[in-house]
Amino acid sequence: MYELCEAAGGSYYIQSPAKIGLVRLEGGGVCLIDSGSDKDAGRKVRQILDKNGWKLLAIYNTHSNADHIGGNKYLQGQTGCKIYAPGIECDFTRHPVLEPSFLYGGYPFAELRHKFLMAQPSEAEPLTEAALPAGLTAIPLPGHFFEMVGFRTADDVVYLADCLSSRETLSKYRIGFIYDVAAYLQTLETVKAMQAALFVPAHAEPARDIAPLAQYNIDQVQAVGEMILALCAEPLCFEQLLQKLFCEYDLTMTFEQYVLVGSTVRSYLAWLKDTGRMQALFENNLLLWRRA
Repeated sequence: MYELCEAAGGSYYIQSPAKIGLVRLEGGGVCLIDSGSDKDAGRKVRQILDKNGWKLLAIYNTHSNADHIGGNKYLQGQTGCKIYAPGIECDFTRHPVLEPSFLYGGYPFAELRHKFLMAQPSEAEPLTEAALPAGLTAIPLPGHFFEMVGFRTADDVVYLADCLSSRETLSKYRIGFIYDVAAYLQTLETVKAMQAALFVPAHAEPARDIAPLAQYNIDQVQAVGEMILALCAEPLCFEQLLQKLFCEYDLTMTFEQYVLVGSTVRSYLAWLKDTGRMQALFENNLLLWRRA
């Protein structure tokens, strides 16, 4: 773990729970694409930088989930590097309590205020075209989170952030986190048509041909949607639906799973309602969901 792997030319990735991109820049400096999950991840990245004599100039965050920005504060404090994040992700990076607050739908209780859902704050600036070094371009990849982006390097390596899950992960957990299902499906279709020397997803193995994995993710999203519709043949409140999904997929409820899967299921319900396949009704002061 935390091994430096060459992707192509001056483009690398650091093997870690959420892969970290590393790109060599003109003049001997480097930039990172994301920073890992916490201070310990930041220390391990710093060791790689020191071993190779590289100066960290900037971190480009793909999005603001804690496992992608957790090393920001340590690395910025150690190196003085700039940090950039796209759109609303920049606000979440500066104010990480927004992530568990958004997931829970209110102020998060203590069991949700930990490093897996809430990173340390860092001084991020908005990601703009002018902030990117020569040869690095941002690719919009919305859906998994608000304004997530990926990056393509001059070596034609594409870092895909969290827009894809591995087959193993989806087989185990079945429901991957999604903020906007319609946008996520469109992103997957876009990724499926991409060409690159190498694709580096954060939570799947690098691949030269990403289309089969993108299609597998599309199929899994559609399957979850169909399962929700099947379970809502009779009206269900959200908590009943969530319980039935956990039982159907043999998942174990925890505080983290409640907010992560729960938020995703609400996004599925919004998508199914907006596309006319789900109805919402109030009965005895309960919001119920029923297949249209």
